Amino acid sequence: MTMDTQTSTVRRASRLFSRKPVPRSSSRARLQELLSHADIVIDGGRPWDPRVKDERFLDVAFAGSLAIGEAYMDGLWECDDLAELVARFRQASLEERFQIGSDGLRVVMARLKNMQSRMRSVDMGKRVYDGAIDLFSAMLDPRMVYSCGYWARAGNLAEAQEHKLDLACKKLGLKPGMRVLDVGCGWGSFVGYAAEKYGVAAVGITISKEQADYARKRYAGLDVEIRYQDYRDVAGSFDRVFSAGMFEHVGPRNHRVYFETIARVLKSDGLFLLHTVGGNRSLHSVDSWIDKYIFPDSVMPSASQITHAIEKLFVVEDWHNFGPDYDKTLSAWFQNFDRNYHTIKDKYDERFYRMWKFYLLACAGTFRARVDHLWHFVLSKKGLRGGYEAVR
Repeated sequence: MTMDTQTSTVRRASRLFSRKPVPRSSSRARLQELLSHADIVIDGGRPWDPRVKDERFLDVAFAGSLAIGEAYMDGLWECDDLAELVARFRQASLEERFQIGSDGLRVVMARLKNMQSRMRSVDMGKRVYDGAIDLFSAMLDPRMVYSCGYWARAGNLAEAQEHKLDLACKKLGLKPGMRVLDVGCGWGSFVGYAAEKYGVAAVGITISKEQADYARKRYAGLDVEIRYQDYRDVAGSFDRVFSAGMFEHVGPRNHRVYFETIARVLKSDGLFLLHTVGGNRSLHSVDSWIDKYIFPDSVMPSASQITHAIEKLFVVEDWHNFGPDYDKTLSAWFQNFDRNYHTIKDKYDERFYRMWKFYLLACAGTFRARVDHLWHFVLSKKGLRGGYEAVR
């Protein structure tokens, strides 16, 4: 997962601005005028104020999120509190003025082509997870949960993830002997917990061979089956279905197929718990920096996209938003990564360190700003007679 050296930000900037050069003094003034709407001061003295380390950053400040992110990776600018900087930036809705988000070509491609086809999804699994167990082991909790924790009564990351797993089990009403499916099981944290603590027979599917191998070995003594399988190919009949941190990789073109698949394998009286990141706007492609460096082809769903896709398939029994907990989770992941980086730095160089730091803390800022959320949807196929008792 070591990143190849990318085309430098400076060279990209020179091409972008070669026809209409802008004096850096003018760029700085324009940049400061816009940032002032978010109470951000260039080279100011507060933790969220960015510091320009190289004046060439001013050449790319308005060139979009990819250029800004790569400029951070290249050390052209710094900030003591990246999460707060991004939170203030997003709360002031400055992203449109800075061309933050998906570029036009990516949006067109997403509308014309299935960017989350079976082949592309397998490739994503290889790029993101295979060969990176050392990175995630350095960052995650002991159970290797790569999704938002539940911090209501937790004092640390390990507790927050245990509480999240238990919350999911309680929301699903798990009982011994039930057959449970985890769509996108990662390293097997949920299936292992559910089998161990609630006595269920659990099946997990993942498109990462290394995740599948890890989960099979770790939970070999439990009633757990791990399949290397695309969600579209899953078969069987299940009392309960769970999915965490996977729906963001399905893509709008496949939302309906995803829910039809869940409906096909879920028993008529079963429950489905969808744990997903969500956004305030309906998108068709991801932020260009995230797409290139972190989660290729991922698309965060909106509430309207989800409700449209489940129409005539599911009844919403419960909808729980605990998005601020992802701010805490991402911050805890960075603390672990930063503390343990010395154990993996021979494989992951300084530019990768800055890339990963930018990813974790910038994302924390979007949840702090309440433009991104973490949703739990509890869904039934026909509606539970007498209603569903919400669990918190």
